Amino acid sequence: MMAVTPETRTVPIGARSIYVLTSLFETATASIGRWYAKRQTRETLSRLSDRELDDIGLTRSEIPHLPDRF
Repeated sequence: MMAVTPETRTVPIGARSIYVLTSLFETATASIGRWYAKRQTRETLSRLSDRELDDIGLTRSEIPHLPDRF
């Protein structure tokens, strides 16, 4: 029976740095995308009439306070 021993390898500093920078960029890009989508949703809802907002169960005063996922 062979014993299995875990192998640990060090990661080159450059590879780790690139990974961290890539992760930061992806996080920032996703955050900006979410912010832009929320802004577009609020702008679109702001263009609706009070009657149209009432049809979907909203009032104009609720638009700025909508949750992230509407």
